[in-house]
Amino acid sequence: MADPKTNPYEPDRVSPPGDTLLETIQALGMSQAQLAERLGRPKKTVNEIIRAKAAITPETALQLESVLGVTADFWMNREARYRESLARQREERLLAHSVDWARKFPFRAMVRCGWVADRPTGPARARELLRFFGVATPESWEQTWSQLEVAFRRSTNVEGKRHAIAAWLRQGEIAAQALECAPFDAGRFRNALDDARALTCTEPEVFEPGLTQMFARVGVAVAWVREIPGAPVSGATRWLGPDKALIQVSLRYKTDDQLWFSIFHEAIHVLKHPRRAVFIEDGGRDSDEEREANRQAAAMLIPPVSLGAFVAQGVFTVQAIQAFASRLGIAPGIVVGRLQHERRVPFSHGNALKRRLGWVDGGA
Repeated sequence: MADPKTNPYEPDRVSPPGDTLLETIQALGMSQAQLAERLGRPKKTVNEIIRAKAAITPETALQLESVLGVTADFWMNREARYRESLARQREERLLAHSVDWARKFPFRAMVRCGWVADRPTGPARARELLRFFGVATPESWEQTWSQLEVAFRRSTNVEGKRHAIAAWLRQGEIAAQALECAPFDAGRFRNALDDARALTCTEPEVFEPGLTQMFARVGVAVAWVREIPGAPVSGATRWLGPDKALIQVSLRYKTDDQLWFSIFHEAIHVLKHPRRAVFIEDGGRDSDEEREANRQAAAMLIPPVSLGAFVAQGVFTVQAIQAFASRLGIAPGIVVGRLQHERRVPFSHGNALKRRLGWVDGGA
């Protein structure tokens, strides 16, 4: 049997309360004129209620209770259900014109991730997407998400993909809203980043809740959201309010060095860059802010002085990399990724030291 919470019964049409009123007075052998006289109302008013041209007001409902012996609550509930039915019919007409908008989203992938409920028809999918985004119409969606246009234009890779990326961002927003955070404290966040380096050496079942709790204590919500088709995004940063920042990451590149670099990269945006801005990392065009975030994230993970001394030795064996990473207190895969990025070693070298990552049970 269908769950009424997820599949509520919504009749196509609810008869107007005037129908019930007419049936009631006919059963009593009372005419509309007699009812009007007993109510102290014009016959026209009674006729308009019966023909659904006028609504039953609370005052009228109380008068009907006195005259007919049927409670005011009954009449008000009938009126409310009828008005809701009319509103739903108007919504259905609106949704029929929203199908093309709904097709722009990777709906099936969103269902597989558990973000939205599966719906069989275009209008039903449009309604589900509106509920997911917390908006009433596609037009209000455009207005709400227009703030991201600057972020989209900053990248060369998101053209034609903004609906999928907006869905990915919205899921992060939903996750962050459910996460209780202390007010943002920049100094304590910097200290937390130092402590986070040690988490790079741990398994996902340790670092995922550990980092989430650590950052929440200093005003930064971390949302771990799996990638979906059309949203080739590794991370994003934005502010959900004056005291709550959001760092959102995926597993686009599947390895621990890429994930941790993304986390520290987003952290620099939180610390250094305007709160009104939205930063979306998808490998597109580099801005000054992106280059600064890259430099500082790299330096926080591997201090330049330490890296310089290690590179000067010129020994990049697996054992040397492991020993260097151990002295720094970070995962060896991060060192491998840095050496590969700087072309100190081939991209085939040391990959066994990188931890491969994946989502459990479909991910967030």
